[in-house]
Order: sequence, then structure tokens, then C-alpha cells
Amino acid sequence: MLTQEDREQIREKGISEEQIDRQLKCFEQGFPYLRLKEAASAGKGIVTPTEEETEELADRWNTYRAERHNITKFVPASGAASRMFKDLFAFLDADYDVPTTDFEKRFFGNIHDFAFYDALNDACFLNHGKGVDALMEDGEYKQVAESLLSDEGLGYGFLPKGLLQFHSYDDCARTPVEEHLAEAASYASSQGETNVHFTVSEAHRELFLELMDRVLPEAEDRYHIHYNVTMSEQKPSTDTVAVNMDNTPFRTEDGKLLFRPGGHGALIENLNDLDSDIIFIKNIDNVVPDKLKADTVKWKQVIAGLLVKVQKQVFSYLELLDSGKYSHDDIEEMIRFVRHTLGCDMPGLKDMEDTELYIFIKNKLNRPIRVCGVVKNIGEPGGGPFVAYNPDGSTSLQILESSQIDRDCKEYVEMFEHGTHFNPVDIVCATKDYKGRKFDLTKYVDPSTGFISYKSKNGRELKALELPGLWNGAMSNWNTLMVEVPLTTFNPVKTVNDLLRPQHQ
Repeated sequence: MLTQEDREQIREKGISEEQIDRQLKCFEQGFPYLRLKEAASAGKGIVTPTEEETEELADRWNTYRAERHNITKFVPASGAASRMFKDLFAFLDADYDVPTTDFEKRFFGNIHDFAFYDALNDACFLNHGKGVDALMEDGEYKQVAESLLSDEGLGYGFLPKGLLQFHSYDDCARTPVEEHLAEAASYASSQGETNVHFTVSEAHRELFLELMDRVLPEAEDRYHIHYNVTMSEQKPSTDTVAVNMDNTPFRTEDGKLLFRPGGHGALIENLNDLDSDIIFIKNIDNVVPDKLKADTVKWKQVIAGLLVKVQKQVFSYLELLDSGKYSHDDIEEMIRFVRHTLGCDMPGLKDMEDTELYIFIKNKLNRPIRVCGVVKNIGEPGGGPFVAYNPDGSTSLQILESSQIDRDCKEYVEMFEHGTHFNPVDIVCATKDYKGRKFDLTKYVDPSTGFISYKSKNGRELKALELPGLWNGAMSNWNTLMVEVPLTTFNPVKTVNDLLRPQHQ
């Protein structure tokens, strides 16, 4: 099926023929749905700390970072912002010229309240010789939208979210990148240094670098901290081959195989390349201005405090197991910890001999750890926290996406639709073992949790393969804890009008 030219194309991407074979089999066989036990909820997998406990955990984290530790903030930032502006693109294509839909009326009616207003006004003068207000008074609303979206203007329709002006300050307008730098100084630093890593696209890497050159000196002066900012791109080796509807390889007009990015799950490779003791993960658009950052900072400290507390206990147990100087009571204590703290259970544990229990416990403890902040469900699209069955029959806490749910199973659909909590992508990770060695994170991916999506290329339908998502299947075999965090810490920007919400003003 593969030609010599195909093999050369595959090699250039760093992909093996075996990987291609596995991907093609996935299209033919599909992916199994996950078996679910129940939706996680407060007291059933989700920790809801008291005020006293939150203070203790925050103090624990601040004590930890006062020591010499390597802490990194990892921010996926390569996605284009085009979906933020889909309603404005639709307006440009509409057969009317003045705001008509509620979305359009809200956008143009509040245009002065956007942080990018001054830059947009300048672009309108350059493009049309008139400012925003004059254009709108003359009914030339589409010229305003074009100046915002097109390359001849600000180019916002094609830039990544990280480079857009989100928030207004007295002396400037800040991008999400700058807000993440401010956050990192507050909770992700150790002894006057912080590491911030952005995943970016090749097309926009230079723009990110230019922004850093402009803002880093001022940020270091303002926060009295040294930033180590690094960037990476999604690896070509994580691209997946596309197929036709009959599962044969999709070929472009010149006969080449079509490869597509494997989704955010591909970023497990980028995460795996980082050498840090603790890594925070947060989406690029979930930021607020300084005046509203207090809750975000506090709860980052809380979930990180829980992480280092649990990690310390895990390391203690593993060292005890290595010493051989443990008792049956110690084994029983560890089993309780695995079941009640890590949320992992296994049928038949009470019938196992100590030797079997030793193997089970060490295997369950010696793996990466993550603490996920989850918020109460308010109907946002996306994944949620569940207790799911693993291939070995055990159950563990997982973040699941809707694509992993069997829609023909009424019980599972009800669990998903009536779950009490939602995944806002608010994660802190420990990726080193009790001997200080980095885990190979690729070994903890569940490859059966990918999914197939339907796309098109030049009018031709195709199937695309999405890798296991970064915070669900790619971390399926990690130890996971979940903490309820307040809604005030979750402020995503999915459309441009979300920037008009009080949280972004």
C-alpha cells in the first residue's frame, strides 16, 4: 500500500511504518468507549477542602517553593483565534452591512470596551483614513471588522489567542501571554526565578519572540523575578495520517499522503521534554486582569500544596517498600492510601498475598502525579471528572471528553450530562520519581483513548485521527487527584464578546 515516496515522506516526519500501520488499524477497528463506574463528585473523588485546609495547603506550597526547586508553567498557545471571531467572519460574508444579530450589536455597541480598541482605531485610520467611530457613523461597519480581522489590519482573525490584546490597564493593553507571565511570578517561582514554556506554531514563533523581547524586561522589573521563557512546537512525528471514508490513505492532488496534527494530545511529547520538579498546566485564554488574580493565585497554591503533600507520602511509601522493612500493617496503610487518597481501587485486593500486594502497590504508586482543579458544572462544553475502569480491572479518577462516552448507553450519557463538575484545565503535575529521575510520560498514555473525527480537504471528505487528549487519555495512567476550585478561577475566552464580561474588564 505504501510507495517508496510514501516511505521517504514518513521518514522525513520521524514516523515509523509501524506507526502508520497502527494508525490505519485504528481507522478500521475504531476505539473502544471507556467503561464508567460513576461521575466524580464532592466526597466521591473530588476533594473540597475547608478554609483551614486551604490555608495549610497554600502554606505548604509556599514553603516548598521557597526551597530550591525547578518549577515550570506550561501553556499550550499554538491554537489560532479564528473561532473567536467566527461571528464577525459571518458578518463580513452576510448580505447586510449593519449589525443585525445580537452578537453583532453587542460587539459594535461596546467596541470602546475592548482592550484592542486603540490599536483597531489606528488600523482603521491607516486603512480607511477614518477612525472606528467615524466609520460606524457612516455605516461602514464591515470596514471596522476587516481592520480587526484581516492581515491588512490587526490580523486577529489568523493570530493565536496568546498574541491578542485581552485586558486594558492604565498604561497599556495586555495579551494572555503577559497575563501568564504575571501569574507565574505569583505562584510558579522559586528563589527569584520562574520557568514559563509556551507551545507555539512555527508560523507564529517569531511573533511570540518579538513580544517577549518587548515585555520581559518590564515584567522582570515589575515582579522582581527572572524569567526563563522557552517555546516548542508540536513535533511532526506526532502528526497522524488521514484516510478516505473507506479507510484507504487520503492522498493530495500530487499523490502524497495527507498528515494532520494529532490534536493537543501530541503535546505530551513537549511536556515530556521538560525537566522540572513541578509543572503547572493552564490554557492560554483562561486569564484575568491583575485586580482579579487573587483567587487564581490562592487556588493554584492550594492544588500545588496538595500535590507536594501527596508526593511526599508516596515517596515515603516507595522508600519503605525498597527497604524491605515493612510490616503487614504498613501494607494495609498503603492500600488505604491508594484507595482513598489516590482514588484507585482493585477488586480482590483483600484476597491477595503480601507479595502480590507489594507488586500492586509499587506499580500504582510509582507513576506521575497530577492534581486537577475542577469547577462546578455550569453547562460549558468539554470534559468532566469520572471514576473509570482500567484495562487491569482497577478503577481510577479520569478526565473524560464527550467523544469517549458511549452515546448508546443511557446510563453513561446521564452520568456525563448530569455530572456535578467540569474540567477547566487547571492542572499541576509531578513528573519525577522518588529517586529524582524523570518519568517517560509517553509510557503512561492509554493509546486506546484516541478518537476519529470527520473533516474535509478541498471538498473531499476524510477521516482524521486524534491522539489521546493531553489531560485525558495522554495522562490516563497517572495518579490523579481532583480538587473543587471556585468558578472565579475559570474565565475562558471562546468568542471575542467574552472579553466584554466583567472578568475581563
